[in-house]
Amino acid sequence: MSAIKPPQPVERKVKLEPHQVLLRPLVTEKGVHRATRNNQYAFQIHRDATKLDVRAAVESLFDVKVTAVRTQTRKGKFRRFRNKMGRTSDWKKAIVQLHEDHRIDFF
Repeated sequence: MSAIKPPQPVERKVKLEPHQVLLRPLVTEKGVHRATRNNQYAFQIHRDATKLDVRAAVESLFDVKVTAVRTQTRKGKFRRFRNKMGRTSDWKKAIVQLHEDHRIDFF
């Protein structure tokens, strides 16, 4: 049997800079709990960013060591504005776990 090879990174025409990958930190009650207990931090990221982009951006911007990255594509919600129904934009979220010796201080 042949071993399963990990997928190769996709080459894109547009190269995202680290400050373009991370749009904002998600500071919520659940996020603060994750940060204190599990050393995990949540960020809203660019829709085209990959896990490798997020890892490189967090390590370069915050000078920390990343052990794992998990991403989610979040669907927008339906909202009503006056008499019309609209929809908020879809967005992408990343949960980054840091090495146990490193921390990010948002507060």
